[in-house]
Amino acid sequence: MLIGSCSWGLVSDRYGRRTALLFSTLFTTGMGFISAFSPNYLCLMALRFLVGVGVGGGHVFASWFLEFVPAQNRGTWMVIFSFFWTLGTVLEASLAWVVISALSWRWLLAFTALPIFLLLPFFGITPESPRYLCAQNRMSDATLVLERISMTNQAALPPGILTYNREREVDHIALAREIDHLLPVREKDCTDDIAKSSKSGSVSALRSLLSRNLRRSTFLLWFVFFANSFAYYGLVLLTSQLSDANRSCVSGMRYVKTEQDTSLYMDTFVTSLAEIPGLIVSAVLVERFGRKATMWCLLLTCCGFLGPLVLHQSELWTTGLLFGARACAMGSSTVLCLYAPEVYPTSVRSTGVGLATSVGKIGGIVCPLVAVGMLRSCHQMEAIVVFGVVLCLAAIACMLFPVETKGRDMN
Repeated sequence: MLIGSCSWGLVSDRYGRRTALLFSTLFTTGMGFISAFSPNYLCLMALRFLVGVGVGGGHVFASWFLEFVPAQNRGTWMVIFSFFWTLGTVLEASLAWVVISALSWRWLLAFTALPIFLLLPFFGITPESPRYLCAQNRMSDATLVLERISMTNQAALPPGILTYNREREVDHIALAREIDHLLPVREKDCTDDIAKSSKSGSVSALRSLLSRNLRRSTFLLWFVFFANSFAYYGLVLLTSQLSDANRSCVSGMRYVKTEQDTSLYMDTFVTSLAEIPGLIVSAVLVERFGRKATMWCLLLTCCGFLGPLVLHQSELWTTGLLFGARACAMGSSTVLCLYAPEVYPTSVRSTGVGLATSVGKIGGIVCPLVAVGMLRSCHQMEAIVVFGVVLCLAAIACMLFPVETKGRDMN
């Protein structure tokens, strides 16, 4: 997923959102279905690695989607968009609960690949992002997309000729309305360096992301993505590991793997349901208090839910605390996935979000060393303290973001 996040972001900015979405979807569903026929464990690992590369393109969906949504509705619609991630998580836990016990893991992998395959017929009616087309200086193509949308919505386009203002890409203060992009000037007035900048490769994109105007945002986003991924995957792992570790450590024994039972799927199902109230809370807060305040409030609240787990708790109390923590973690992650595309200009949006997501996956790689390693060594207090410190630092980083994007047009 680390490799895929970065790679599909570059593909999206260079060849288009629609192209990246199509090929990442084809790759994911193909590798996912083939992995159900793995002859041995090493082959399964290799194929699931490739599935991860495909799944890494998921952030392109968010960038593509947000480039169609007006500024005043982005927060609400991003939360609605993210609800389907949660729905998929809950359904996957339910599917595993039923299929693995009744059939086998091979059937689970095959069934899991099916919904992605069902996306493919929709690509025939999927438009390219007009913002991307404008960044490529393809004004005529962008106008055609907007005309098709206006016909579908039975609404007239504003008068004028579509233009793309290059200077707005690095302006963190401008708060122009969406209609200001439609000015009565000639298409040729758009400079050719727009197209060149989008096609100049990864080095140029990285240079833009680390430029004076974006450097602070980029580094802070990298850390917050790292911390959110660390916390989110850590909470998923804590759900399956904490109860077993508690039983083993209380009895004075080292961690011994027990046979899987339905309680694991039940705990995963319950804590996955926690993401729904997390989304509702973030939807209420994000347009009222802004992106930054919503993120740091949810991160600190998540830390508060984890605090009592420094001591051994009953299984019911542990599940309840993890329920609250996961709700907050999902809420902050959703707002972060909204904030990051809003910060970056169109020409490097997917690359910037992809790199930040890749750094986040490092957090997902590191967190098992804490969530599993420390717990199995009966160091529950130390594990929870590490999670708390990371979450608090992430909250501080959110406070230090240089710009609030609430109500701000995408560049």
